[in-house]
Amino acid sequence: MTLDFVIDFVTNFFTLESLQLFIHDYGYWSVFVGIGLENTGIPIPGEALTLLGGFLAGSGELKYQWVLLGAIAGSFLGNSIGYFIGKWGGLPLLRKIAHVFRISDQKIDEAREKFLENAPKAVFFGRFVTFFRIFAAPLAGIVEMPFALFLTCNLAGAVVWAGVTVTLPYFLGQFLPLPEVLDIMGKFGIGIVGLLVAWVIVSIFLERRQSTT
Repeated sequence: MTLDFVIDFVTNFFTLESLQLFIHDYGYWSVFVGIGLENTGIPIPGEALTLLGGFLAGSGELKYQWVLLGAIAGSFLGNSIGYFIGKWGGLPLLRKIAHVFRISDQKIDEAREKFLENAPKAVFFGRFVTFFRIFAAPLAGIVEMPFALFLTCNLAGAVVWAGVTVTLPYFLGQFLPLPEVLDIMGKFGIGIVGLLVAWVIVSIFLERRQSTT
Protein backbone atom coordinates (compact mmCIF):
# COMPACT_ATOMS: atom_id res chain seq x y z
CA MET A 1 0.00 0.00 0.00
CA THR A 2 1.59 3.25 -1.16
CA LEU A 3 1.42 6.83 0.07
CA ASP A 4 -0.62 7.70 -3.03
CA PHE A 5 -3.24 5.18 -1.89
CA VAL A 6 -3.55 6.84 1.52
CA ILE A 7 -3.73 10.34 0.02
CA ASP A 8 -6.38 9.29 -2.49
CA PHE A 9 -8.38 7.56 0.20
CA VAL A 10 -8.45 10.61 2.47
CA THR A 11 -9.35 13.06 -0.29
CA ASN A 12 -11.67 11.11 -2.59
CA PHE A 13 -14.48 9.56 -0.58
CA PHE A 14 -17.11 12.28 -0.51
CA THR A 15 -19.25 11.41 -3.56
CA LEU A 16 -20.59 8.22 -5.10
CA GLU A 17 -18.65 8.93 -8.28
CA SER A 18 -15.37 9.31 -6.41
CA LEU A 19 -16.09 6.14 -4.42
CA GLN A 20 -16.63 4.25 -7.66
CA LEU A 21 -13.36 5.53 -9.10
CA PHE A 22 -11.56 4.74 -5.88
CA ILE A 23 -12.75 1.15 -5.64
CA HIS A 24 -11.96 0.60 -9.31
CA ASP A 25 -8.40 1.84 -8.67
CA TYR A 26 -7.71 -0.01 -5.43
CA GLY A 27 -10.24 -2.86 -5.34
CA TYR A 28 -10.18 -4.97 -2.19
CA TRP A 29 -7.93 -2.54 -0.32
CA SER A 30 -10.72 0.04 -0.58
CA VAL A 31 -13.16 -2.21 1.26
CA PHE A 32 -10.65 -3.28 3.90
CA VAL A 33 -9.32 0.19 4.69
CA GLY A 34 -12.64 1.99 4.28
CA ILE A 35 -14.67 -0.07 6.72
CA GLY A 36 -11.63 -0.44 8.96
CA LEU A 37 -11.28 3.31 9.42
CA GLU A 38 -15.02 3.77 9.89
CA ASN A 39 -15.13 1.10 12.60
CA THR A 40 -12.08 2.64 14.25
CA GLY A 41 -14.17 5.75 14.87
CA ILE A 42 -13.52 7.92 11.80
CA PRO A 43 -16.78 9.04 10.14
CA ILE A 44 -16.14 8.07 6.50
CA PRO A 45 -18.41 6.04 4.17
CA GLY A 46 -16.80 2.66 4.70
CA GLU A 47 -20.14 0.89 4.36
CA ALA A 48 -20.69 2.51 0.96
CA LEU A 49 -17.38 1.10 -0.25
CA THR A 50 -18.40 -2.32 1.05
CA LEU A 51 -21.71 -2.13 -0.80
CA LEU A 52 -19.91 -1.11 -3.98
CA GLY A 53 -17.50 -4.01 -3.51
CA GLY A 54 -20.40 -6.44 -3.28
CA PHE A 55 -22.04 -4.91 -6.35
CA LEU A 56 -18.84 -5.16 -8.41
CA ALA A 57 -18.46 -8.77 -7.31
CA GLY A 58 -21.97 -9.43 -8.57
CA SER A 59 -21.12 -7.87 -11.93
CA GLY A 60 -17.93 -9.94 -12.18
CA GLU A 61 -15.40 -7.13 -11.70
CA LEU A 62 -14.23 -8.34 -8.27
CA LYS A 63 -14.11 -11.72 -6.50
CA TYR A 64 -16.92 -12.18 -3.99
CA GLN A 65 -14.82 -14.10 -1.45
CA TRP A 66 -12.10 -11.44 -1.36
CA VAL A 67 -14.58 -8.61 -0.93
CA LEU A 68 -16.24 -10.53 1.90
CA LEU A 69 -12.90 -11.29 3.56
CA GLY A 70 -11.81 -7.65 3.25
CA ALA A 71 -15.05 -6.47 4.83
CA ILE A 72 -14.84 -8.94 7.73
CA ALA A 73 -11.14 -8.27 8.40
CA GLY A 74 -11.47 -4.49 8.12
CA SER A 75 -14.52 -4.38 10.33
CA PHE A 76 -12.98 -6.65 12.98
CA LEU A 77 -9.58 -4.94 13.07
CA GLY A 78 -11.07 -1.46 12.92
CA ASN A 79 -13.33 -2.16 15.88
CA SER A 80 -10.44 -3.70 17.82
CA ILE A 81 -8.34 -0.58 17.30
CA GLY A 82 -11.32 1.58 18.22
CA TYR A 83 -11.71 -0.35 21.47
CA PHE A 84 -8.16 0.46 22.56
CA ILE A 85 -8.50 4.08 21.46
CA GLY A 86 -11.49 4.35 23.75
CA LYS A 87 -9.78 2.49 26.59
CA TRP A 88 -6.57 4.56 26.49
CA GLY A 89 -7.97 7.92 25.45
CA GLY A 90 -11.22 7.81 27.35
CA LEU A 91 -14.22 10.08 26.89
CA PRO A 92 -12.17 13.32 26.47
CA LEU A 93 -10.45 11.94 23.37
CA LEU A 94 -13.75 10.75 21.92
CA ARG A 95 -15.21 14.23 22.41
CA LYS A 96 -12.26 15.85 20.62
CA ILE A 97 -12.58 13.50 17.65
CA ALA A 98 -16.33 14.05 17.52
CA HIS A 99 -15.92 17.83 17.54
CA VAL A 100 -13.73 17.64 14.45
CA PHE A 101 -16.67 16.10 12.61
CA ARG A 102 -19.21 18.46 14.25
CA ILE A 103 -20.81 15.80 16.42
CA SER A 104 -22.16 17.37 19.62
CA ASP A 105 -21.35 16.34 23.20
CA GLN A 106 -25.05 15.67 23.66
CA LYS A 107 -25.05 12.97 20.97
CA ILE A 108 -21.90 11.44 22.45
CA ASP A 109 -23.47 11.36 25.92
CA GLU A 110 -26.68 9.85 24.56
CA ALA A 111 -24.72 7.15 22.75
CA ARG A 112 -22.69 6.42 25.89
CA GLU A 113 -25.80 6.05 28.06
CA LYS A 114 -27.49 3.75 25.57
CA PHE A 115 -24.31 1.75 25.22
CA LEU A 116 -23.98 1.22 28.96
CA GLU A 117 -27.41 -0.42 29.04
CA ASN A 118 -26.23 -3.44 27.06
CA ALA A 119 -22.68 -3.33 25.71
CA PRO A 120 -22.51 -6.83 24.08
CA LYS A 121 -25.62 -6.25 21.98
CA ALA A 122 -24.45 -2.75 21.12
CA VAL A 123 -21.12 -4.06 19.79
CA PHE A 124 -22.83 -6.77 17.75
CA PHE A 125 -25.71 -4.73 16.32
CA GLY A 126 -23.91 -1.37 16.24
CA ARG A 127 -22.54 -2.01 12.75
CA PHE A 128 -26.04 -1.89 11.32
CA VAL A 129 -26.58 1.70 12.51
CA THR A 130 -24.36 4.39 10.99
CA PHE A 131 -23.77 6.45 14.14
CA PHE A 132 -23.15 3.45 16.39
CA ARG A 133 -20.93 1.79 13.80
CA ILE A 134 -18.54 4.70 14.23
CA PHE A 135 -18.57 4.88 18.03
CA ALA A 136 -19.47 1.39 19.29
CA ALA A 137 -15.89 0.17 19.64
CA PRO A 138 -14.45 3.31 21.31
CA LEU A 139 -17.40 3.33 23.69
CA ALA A 140 -16.74 -0.32 24.56
CA GLY A 141 -13.22 0.67 25.56
CA ILE A 142 -14.39 3.72 27.49
CA VAL A 143 -16.84 1.70 29.62
CA GLU A 144 -14.12 -0.99 30.05
CA MET A 145 -16.08 -3.84 28.53
CA PRO A 146 -14.12 -7.10 29.14
CA PHE A 147 -11.84 -7.58 26.14
CA ALA A 148 -12.62 -11.29 25.66
CA LEU A 149 -16.35 -10.54 25.55
CA PHE A 150 -15.72 -7.62 23.20
CA LEU A 151 -13.69 -9.82 20.82
CA THR A 152 -16.45 -12.43 20.70
CA CYS A 153 -19.18 -9.88 19.95
CA ASN A 154 -16.87 -8.02 17.58
CA LEU A 155 -16.04 -11.08 15.46
CA ALA A 156 -19.63 -12.32 15.36
CA GLY A 157 -20.89 -8.87 14.41
CA ALA A 158 -18.24 -8.45 11.71
CA VAL A 159 -19.14 -11.78 10.09
CA VAL A 160 -22.90 -11.16 10.12
CA TRP A 161 -22.66 -7.51 9.02
CA ALA A 162 -20.19 -8.24 6.21
CA GLY A 163 -22.20 -11.24 5.09
CA VAL A 164 -25.32 -9.12 4.68
CA THR A 165 -23.64 -6.00 3.30
CA VAL A 166 -21.59 -7.86 0.68
CA THR A 167 -23.94 -10.71 -0.23
CA LEU A 168 -27.13 -8.73 -0.89
CA PRO A 169 -25.56 -6.29 -3.41
CA TYR A 170 -23.62 -9.23 -4.86
CA PHE A 171 -26.83 -11.00 -5.89
CA LEU A 172 -28.74 -7.81 -6.73
CA GLY A 173 -25.83 -6.54 -8.82
CA GLN A 174 -26.19 -9.47 -11.18
CA PHE A 175 -29.44 -8.12 -12.62
CA LEU A 176 -29.97 -4.56 -11.32
CA PRO A 177 -28.08 -1.27 -11.95
CA LEU A 178 -26.13 0.36 -9.13
CA PRO A 179 -28.67 3.13 -8.26
CA GLU A 180 -31.42 0.56 -7.74
CA VAL A 181 -29.16 -1.65 -5.64
CA LEU A 182 -28.20 1.27 -3.40
CA ASP A 183 -31.84 2.29 -3.07
CA ILE A 184 -32.82 -1.24 -2.00
CA MET A 185 -29.93 -1.43 0.46
CA GLY A 186 -30.88 1.96 1.89
CA LYS A 187 -34.44 0.78 2.50
CA PHE A 188 -33.07 -2.45 3.98
CA GLY A 189 -30.92 -0.42 6.37
CA ILE A 190 -33.90 1.68 7.43
CA GLY A 191 -35.83 -1.52 8.06
CA ILE A 192 -33.04 -2.90 10.24
CA VAL A 193 -32.95 0.31 12.27
CA GLY A 194 -36.73 0.16 12.66
CA LEU A 195 -36.57 -3.41 13.94
CA LEU A 196 -33.81 -2.51 16.40
CA VAL A 197 -35.76 0.48 17.69
CA ALA A 198 -38.88 -1.66 18.09
CA TRP A 199 -36.86 -4.31 19.89
CA VAL A 200 -35.43 -1.72 22.30
CA ILE A 201 -38.87 -0.23 22.98
CA VAL A 202 -40.41 -3.64 23.64
CA SER A 203 -37.48 -4.59 25.93
CA ILE A 204 -37.88 -1.39 27.95
CA PHE A 205 -41.64 -1.90 28.19
CA LEU A 206 -41.25 -5.48 29.43
CA GLU A 207 -38.62 -4.46 31.99
CA ARG A 208 -40.80 -1.68 33.37
CA ARG A 209 -43.80 -4.01 33.47
CA GLN A 210 -41.84 -6.58 35.44
CA SER A 211 -40.56 -3.95 37.87
CA THR A 212 -44.11 -2.79 38.65
CA THR A 213 -45.49 -6.27 39.28
